[in-house]
Amino acid sequence: MRVRHPAAGPAQVVALDVGGTHIKATVLAADRSVLHAESADTRADRGPDAALENVLGLAGRLVRRFRPAAVGIAVPGIVDEDAGVCRYAANLGWRDLPVRQWAEEELGLPVALGHDVRAGGLAEARLGAGRGLRSFLFVPVGTGIAGAVVVNGRALTGAHGGAGEVGHLVVRPDGPPCGCGGRGCLEAVASASAVARRYRQLAGLPADEHVPAEQVLQRAGAGDETAGRVWREAVSALADGLVTALTLVDPERVVIGGGLARAGAALLDPLRTAVAERLTFQSRPELVRARLGHRAGSLGAGLLAQDLLRRPAGRTTADRLRPPGGAARSSP
Repeated sequence: MRVRHPAAGPAQVVALDVGGTHIKATVLAADRSVLHAESADTRADRGPDAALENVLGLAGRLVRRFRPAAVGIAVPGIVDEDAGVCRYAANLGWRDLPVRQWAEEELGLPVALGHDVRAGGLAEARLGAGRGLRSFLFVPVGTGIAGAVVVNGRALTGAHGGAGEVGHLVVRPDGPPCGCGGRGCLEAVASASAVARRYRQLAGLPADEHVPAEQVLQRAGAGDETAGRVWREAVSALADGLVTALTLVDPERVVIGGGLARAGAALLDPLRTAVAERLTFQSRPELVRARLGHRAGSLGAGLLAQDLLRRPAGRTTADRLRPPGGAARSSP
């Protein structure tokens, strides 16, 4: 059912960062202050339709409560932001899903659709560790590894929505298989999940025993030689990937985010040293920890929604909702 609501205040927006497990929601005021924040389960394990309904349901509830002027939604995968379509998101089961169109139909408001990591990079550019910079590379290191190239306050999308995928730079050609279908990708070697998997293998632990990356680091600090080896391997691979990326992009700063960034100096200090050792002609960028934490994606989605409200008048929402031939909404 279409949400009905009275006129909204200027530039107050609802923003959602959609992950495979959780949806992080934020309500931003016109001055970018946070009026409200909450999380909900995505329930993607129940199928792509269920995930979409949970996203729209949470958005609808917040729209009724806060009466925003626009909505921003950041999603993972391959995202065509201009078309408002999620081309492919493996952990949501979405393929060629017209998220913006369906959300606008459901909510009765203009909707901005963005990529979750690029949205996080945008938030760091305007509100966090990238403020005042012309260019920087945002690299969240968590269960996976992703990236956003931010130039003059905007995250580059590329010709097909795939710019910034540093997690799939091949750093170990004979390395472990990656979920993308390749081998030896940075994500398959240096992500938190890769660290945990590598430690289990080298330590000879049973398949059902899971030691998360944070504990691997703790064990390394306590003198566990296997844990120390795994951590050094991960830092070395991450440095190799970052040097490749910064050689192409030449950023002023590299901003490390994601769950593994919580390691702080235990990650950043050896990583700075390893990057510096690999540089030849390249300028050495600053390497710092992200400031916005797990809320970067939802804050970035809110900024995209606010940007939408500031654009010059052009096509109306109704124009965008009307696909060629008047095609009706169908299941993803």
